[in-house]
Amino acid sequence: MSAYMLDKALREEVIVLAQDAAAAILGIYESDFAVQHKDDDSPLTAADLAAHRCIVEGLARITPDIPVLSEESAHEVGVGERRGWHRLWVVDPLDGTREFVKRNGEFTVNIALIESGVAVFGIVQAPVTGQLWHGGATLGAFHRERGSDVPLHVRAPATAPLRVAASRSHRDGRTQAFIDRMGETEPLGLGSSLKFCRIAEGGLDVYPRFGPTNEWDTAAGQCVLEGAGGAVLDPQGRPFRYNQRDTVLNGDFIALGDVSLPWRDWVAGQ
Repeated sequence: MSAYMLDKALREEVIVLAQDAAAAILGIYESDFAVQHKDDDSPLTAADLAAHRCIVEGLARITPDIPVLSEESAHEVGVGERRGWHRLWVVDPLDGTREFVKRNGEFTVNIALIESGVAVFGIVQAPVTGQLWHGGATLGAFHRERGSDVPLHVRAPATAPLRVAASRSHRDGRTQAFIDRMGETEPLGLGSSLKFCRIAEGGLDVYPRFGPTNEWDTAAGQCVLEGAGGAVLDPQGRPFRYNQRDTVLNGDFIALGDVSLPWRDWVAGQ
C-alpha cells in the first residue's frame, strides 16, 4: 500500500471536506426542501446535490489524479472507464436520503478511498450530531470528538443477547429469518452507514443485509469497521471488494464485530 494513500495530511483534508459537505446538508435540512425521485424511485433532494458538488470539487482540488465515483454522477461514467480505475474515491454525498426526508437525523456523508478493489480509508460523517468516524484496516478506527481521535474497538467476544442492526427503511422477511436463527437478540433500528460505526464502537454486533445496496453505501463504513477489528463479508465469507464488476450493486452481506460468531449457521437457511 503506497505511502501516498496513507498520508495523514491527505486524510485530514478529506475529513474537513466531509465536514464541509455536512454543513451544506444542514443548511438545507433546516429549510423547506423539495423531494424529487430518480428513475429507481429513490428520493433526491437539493442536499444530495449540494454535498455532491462540495465533495467532488474538493477531491478534484486535493487529489486531481484520483477519479471520483459518486452516487449522484455514477450514471455519467461508463463501465469500461470505471473498471480501468486502479484507485478511486467512492462517495455517497448523503447516505440515507429517506432518513433525511423523515428528518430523523440518521443520515451520513460517506467518502472512501479504493485501491485495487480494496477499501483502504473511509470517513463517515453524521451532519445532525456532528459525529465523525474514520479509519481503515491498516490504520485503526477512530471517533473524532472535539478535534481528538478516540480509538474504536468492536465488542469481542460478543455475548448474548447479540445486538443486531435492523434497517428502518429496508427490514424484510429474509433479514427477520436470519435474526430469528441467531437466538437471543436485541434488534436496533438505525439508518444509513451509522450501523457500521455502531458495530465499530461495540454498541452493535451484527448487521445482516439481504438485498441490493450500492458500493457507495458500504465502502466507508467497511473501512471504519475493519479498522476496529470487524469485517464485512459476503455469504461465502469473502471480504467486500469494490469496482471489480460491471455493476455497482452489492450482493448480500453480513457486517460483524466479533468475526468468530457462527454467522455461517445463520446464513445457511437463506
